[in-house]
Amino acid sequence: MDSILSEQILPSQGSYAIEVKNLRKSYGKLEVLKGINLHVERGTLLAMLGPNGAGKTTTIRILSTLLRPDSGTARVFGHDVLHEPDAVRRRVSLTGQFASIDDDLTGVENLVLVARLLGYSWAQARVRASELLEAFDLVEAADRLVKNYSGGMRRRLDIAASIVVAPDVLFLDEPTTGLDPRSRRQVWDIIRALRAAGATILLTTQYLEEADQLADRVIIIDHGTVIADGTIGELKRSVGAGSVHIRLHDPAQRPQAEQIVSETLGVSAHLESDPSALSATTSDPEKVANSLSALARAGIVVTNFSLGQPSLDEVFLALTGQPVASDESVREQEIA
Repeated sequence: MDSILSEQILPSQGSYAIEVKNLRKSYGKLEVLKGINLHVERGTLLAMLGPNGAGKTTTIRILSTLLRPDSGTARVFGHDVLHEPDAVRRRVSLTGQFASIDDDLTGVENLVLVARLLGYSWAQARVRASELLEAFDLVEAADRLVKNYSGGMRRRLDIAASIVVAPDVLFLDEPTTGLDPRSRRQVWDIIRALRAAGATILLTTQYLEEADQLADRVIIIDHGTVIADGTIGELKRSVGAGSVHIRLHDPAQRPQAEQIVSETLGVSAHLESDPSALSATTSDPEKVANSLSALARAGIVVTNFSLGQPSLDEVFLALTGQPVASDESVREQEIA
């Protein structure tokens, strides 16, 4: 994949691909962005996390020139998104939460159409489409209507369409929402290849594992402001304590285990998405041993436990005061 991307990336001066200063945006009386500041270095991937409604998509839409900010500045490779929108558009591409491809065209027809709109000749468009179909493992499905594609295939084709002309900056707004684990990992591989080819990527996601797997840096937005900025390791250390993770044999015993763990550790336990698992912030091995002993005396069987750095899930909870949205709540938001 690198060969069909890297030679099209334009050279740029300066270390920052994206610079945002005091960005503000309101919808009526609802202030969505309250002075966002961020920067993204060239050739890196920045993951933007935050609760639903925190302002992630609004930030992406402003940076891609689809929305005007009320105040503040945003620059992409030195070009102001308000005053030089055409220059910005020449260097960016956006893959949103919903596929922008045409269901009633085949995979190859979609890519040829996009290439023609971007100025390719018919011959050049067919060559470029063939390159992308091969790179994204869609050759066998090239002549099938997109409405018959799986969710993972549609998302791969959507990303392929966004790099017909390889962008310097790629905005990915929750690109794997609703995908099964296998398809999600295929998209991750594509994102890694794009970054390796030299693209700068700004990714919003509801999946903390996704940020953990892909990001060079993470920012967390809450109520329209950036409340944390750093590497995964830096954010985990910022919580200031270790973490114990406990997995139970019987999920029905988790409420009782939650009470015991909270009492013995002196902190509130956090219920994980796994119905058999819970965790808590602590750096005291003796308290952890006492907690495990108390669980055993209560007849609660622990099948696995670990003591170490907090998970990104726990960092998110500590900083925002709420857990990250589950897959199900993300789907409900899409429907709404």
